[in-house]
Amino acid sequence: MKSNVTDLRHLTANPIHIAVLSDTHGLVDPRISDLVSKSTLAIHAGDIGSASVLNELSPKIGKVLAVRGNNDNASNWNSSESYLLEFIPLVQHILLTSGTISVEHGHTVSNPSRYHEELRARHPDSRLVVYGHTHHRVIDQEQRPWVINPGAAGRVRNQGGPSCLVIEISQDDWHVNEFFFQPIRNQTDLHLKKVANS
Repeated sequence: MKSNVTDLRHLTANPIHIAVLSDTHGLVDPRISDLVSKSTLAIHAGDIGSASVLNELSPKIGKVLAVRGNNDNASNWNSSESYLLEFIPLVQHILLTSGTISVEHGHTVSNPSRYHEELRARHPDSRLVVYGHTHHRVIDQEQRPWVINPGAAGRVRNQGGPSCLVIEISQDDWHVNEFFFQPIRNQTDLHLKKVANS
C-alpha cells in the first residue's frame, strides 16, 4: 500500500488547527472551505473527486495532505487530471511534535463492523487515525490511538448536511471540534448564510 510520511515537527504555531475533511466527491461545501482557510493545514481522507477540490482548499501554510479513496481513480476523475492520482498516497503519516496522525480512506478495512479495531491495529504508534469512506462523522476517543471520521464535506450522502472536524493542538493537549452545516438549497441560501456570519 503506497504511503507517505510528512514531517511537520518544525511547526511553531500554538495552537495548531488542522481541518479534517473527506468524501467531497468533486465538490467541497464553501463553508468548509472557509474553515480550512482559517486552519493551519488540512487533511483530506479520500474520495476527493477532482483536483479542483484540492486547489480550492487554502489553509494558512498551504498544505493539504490527502489520501486516495476507492473513487479516486482514472475512471472517476477528469482525464486531464487523472495523472495526478499517482502523487496521492493511499496512506499518509503526519509527524507532529506531540504525536503522529495516520490517514487512510478506510475502504480496505476487511471487517466493517470492526473499523476502529482494525485501524488501531494498523497504526498502533499513532496518536490519531483519520478515515473516511462511510460518510458518517465519528469521534472515538475511547482508547489510543483516537479514531475519527469527519463525515462527508460535499453533497453526496452527507447524512443531512456537510461536515468536517478541526483538531486543535496546543503543546500536548489535543481537542477535536465538530462542524455540521445545514444543506444549501440554492445560491440565495448561501449568500444569506455568508451575510449572517459576517
